[in-house]
Amino acid sequence: MSIRYLLFLLLCFSLTACQTENIEEARRIGHVTAFSEVVGAGVKKLALSEPMSTAEMDKFLPKAEEVAKQYGVSIFREDDLLVTDLFPADVAENQEVLLFYTGNILKAYQQIKKDKAELEAKGAYESKAREAIARRFGRLLSYSPQGINALLAQQTDFRTLDDFGIEGTNVFLYYKDLKAATHFYQQTLGLELLADYEMATIFRIAGDAFLILVDADKGMHSAEEPKTVALALLTDQLDEWWDYLNAQKVEVKYGYKPKEGGAHDGFVMIDPEGYLLEFERFKQHPENEAFIPVLTANETIFPKEGSSDVPAGLGFHSSITWLYYQDLLAMQQFYEEVLGLKLVADQGWTKIYQVSQNGFIGLVDERRGMHDFTEEKAVTVSFLLKDLKGWYDYVKTKAPFELRTGEWETGPEAKYNAFVGFDPEGYFMEFDRFLPHSDNERLLEILELEK
Repeated sequence: MSIRYLLFLLLCFSLTACQTENIEEARRIGHVTAFSEVVGAGVKKLALSEPMSTAEMDKFLPKAEEVAKQYGVSIFREDDLLVTDLFPADVAENQEVLLFYTGNILKAYQQIKKDKAELEAKGAYESKAREAIARRFGRLLSYSPQGINALLAQQTDFRTLDDFGIEGTNVFLYYKDLKAATHFYQQTLGLELLADYEMATIFRIAGDAFLILVDADKGMHSAEEPKTVALALLTDQLDEWWDYLNAQKVEVKYGYKPKEGGAHDGFVMIDPEGYLLEFERFKQHPENEAFIPVLTANETIFPKEGSSDVPAGLGFHSSITWLYYQDLLAMQQFYEEVLGLKLVADQGWTKIYQVSQNGFIGLVDERRGMHDFTEEKAVTVSFLLKDLKGWYDYVKTKAPFELRTGEWETGPEAKYNAFVGFDPEGYFMEFDRFLPHSDNERLLEILELEK
């Protein structure tokens, strides 16, 4: 091999190395530009660069500071990154990262580090305290509750409902006269009767959102308990439903008064035993920007011709179970961090969470809602799960909420499995899985179709 050829190869290697180094630097500058833009715009409170060696950081820092300055963003060189359960413990081991922030965010980050160190010194950095540190760091990084939940699930044994396969949502209401209530929901509202257990009847509202009417003499609640719930039936035929229900002489709680420019329109009727039914339509509005795309994906379910008194063309596409609370913030944290549900609409004093495709739960500040807080409540909120046993084992082990009896129940004739717990303000939460049985054929068919 000639000397000239060797020199040529060395030159090629040198050029390739320089090119690779330039590409790597350009990539990192691109990241810094993106971090600086989102932090400067207030989209993120805090952003982290990729880990680098000390030598790499010495070389790169001046260029990063120059870019960040253009966006009004500050940089902190961190050689001891806060370690939480959001990321692997060795994510930046023996390396440094850059923190991009504005204002007092660096102080907030340093306070989390300090609080963690104090917990470790006391031997208290475990369980809920450990999770709380991770969540504080996640919120500082502007991660959504679902994003934080997903990271915790990757690094720990933390789980939420979604990890066990939510198949549908359901609500139980309790009646003295089950036969009359069943007739009202089937004939007057046109809901499809899916199953009749004699002591309970199961209806489909829309898609994977269901309603169960229970004989109060045989259920977990009595008919005398306060009916601290409202069931919203979402429809695009609001005017037509108003005219029809008035013609049927259904009792009115609040009349229909459409409001130009409002977030939603609706009216409230009263069912045969006093439960409130809100017929509602959500409209394009800033507070509904994340909610409308979800709702528009839902198909309206119309009654079969001749199966009810409902005129052709009237139906429902979704439902919301409204629940009434004293401490709305605490309940928001429970539904997001324990159950893992996604907030799809924030009305300030109400928060709407998606449970299934067509079923939602709305948390209401009782000081402004249609109901006041009550200790007892004649309602049970239900979640249909694919892996019910997995969720039951998790709840028994981790105790994220109180169980009613702690027992796993198999219903009569092995029609279903279920267990019941309480949310922090006393609503019954039932977790169910319907089993193969002749009475469940139509229900299981729908659940299969809705997958």
